[in-house]
Amino acid sequence: MSLDTYDKGRQLQIEGWPHKVSVELKGHAGAPEREKMTENNAANTDRQADRLLEKIFSEENLYEACHKVVSNKGAGGVDGMQVNELRPYLALHSAALTQQLLEGKYKPNPVRRVEIPKEEPGKVRKLGIPTAVDRVIQQAIAQILSALFEPQFHENSYGFRPKRSTHDALKQCQQNVNAGYIYVVDMDLEKFFDTVNQSKLIQVLSQTIKDGRVISLIHKYLNAGVLEKGVFAKTDIGVPQGGPLSPLLSNIMLNELDWELDRRGHKFVRYADDCMIFCKSKRSAERTLANIIPFIERKLFLTVNREKTEVARITEVKFLGYGFYRRKGEYRLKVHPKSVLKMKDKLRELTSRSNGWGDEFRIMKLTRFIRGWVNYFALADMESLLRNMDGWLRRRIRAIYWKQWKKIKTRYSMLKKYGLPDWQVHQLANCRKGIWCAALVLNYVLTNKEIANLGYISMTDYFLKTRVN
Repeated sequence: MSLDTYDKGRQLQIEGWPHKVSVELKGHAGAPEREKMTENNAANTDRQADRLLEKIFSEENLYEACHKVVSNKGAGGVDGMQVNELRPYLALHSAALTQQLLEGKYKPNPVRRVEIPKEEPGKVRKLGIPTAVDRVIQQAIAQILSALFEPQFHENSYGFRPKRSTHDALKQCQQNVNAGYIYVVDMDLEKFFDTVNQSKLIQVLSQTIKDGRVISLIHKYLNAGVLEKGVFAKTDIGVPQGGPLSPLLSNIMLNELDWELDRRGHKFVRYADDCMIFCKSKRSAERTLANIIPFIERKLFLTVNREKTEVARITEVKFLGYGFYRRKGEYRLKVHPKSVLKMKDKLRELTSRSNGWGDEFRIMKLTRFIRGWVNYFALADMESLLRNMDGWLRRRIRAIYWKQWKKIKTRYSMLKKYGLPDWQVHQLANCRKGIWCAALVLNYVLTNKEIANLGYISMTDYFLKTRVN
């Protein structure tokens, strides 16, 4: 593609699309009105004293943001530009883009709506995919604001923060439980990203960000709208989930909840919008839930999902894919049964006998998945689980090869390579059993060692090498 084509249909904003860009904060759901800010960013010079917008769109920060977006890859937005086209595009247009941003004239494009299936049948998670250019701008904003807000975040918040992970959150949960806090309020915020009150969010942001132009730009992104199946829709509420800025904005919003829980003396762990509050008795947990709901719904203008929010013993809940169990007087981590089923479904997909994959590609896909999955669940006690899964997985691998050797002539030639006596080769080659049953007989040829020699990874062996629990 020539660079000239970038200017055709891929402008800094889509002409003709309606954009709600005013950052005049209207009351929403009872939220208090805040100081108005003009769209043209003619903000009070005192509000711009720290020149935050210039820091965000400095050459160095934009370069880092572009590198981050390109390395993360991902699909293109509504303008069709792909991430790998960013560098040549910005080489031509970065000066004009930066000028528009600093002058407050830039209008973000709508996000492209995609739906990701959830674990619950029939339910989906709606993501908003920004254009590649908007992704760079959001990443540049997030990099500077993250450093600004990070010192304000509570130590019990673990999601989307530097040098913090799911493992850190789970270890803190385990520590709380073993200290006697065995009842939890398993909090579920209903459609959190879709229901964030933008006026409240802007209010919280304004307490720290004193450059009104930055607030204005963020508000433009919140109001940029979505494009779904060719139809434009406004976004007066919510934070589009899918861009680099949304995780930071969610943490800024829920930081209010963190410090309220801290003020009330509660032990808690929050990872993104998943929150667990720990108590020593069921009655205490029920009282905590009843008392915190008014703050969430009346102060933060979020909605608690009553159906999914529960008070339960720690052994009855799922958190970040893990479950808890007690052994020898100590609470330990395990893989939650729902996570096991999800993992098994994925392995079925990767070892399907009808996907047309070659052996090398299948081995590569399996290796990537197994390493990623085992690394994620490395804190769990799961050696016996993985041994059972390995046996099942190897049988599926044998079934793949048996199907490949579907002709008797092919079976003869393949089986002879393994040094079997002629009578056994004849017996196996003429086996009339179904593929799944024949895979069990194939143990004599494709032994565990032979499957490993072919390049297939053992879940158990990898876990024992990398285990951290």
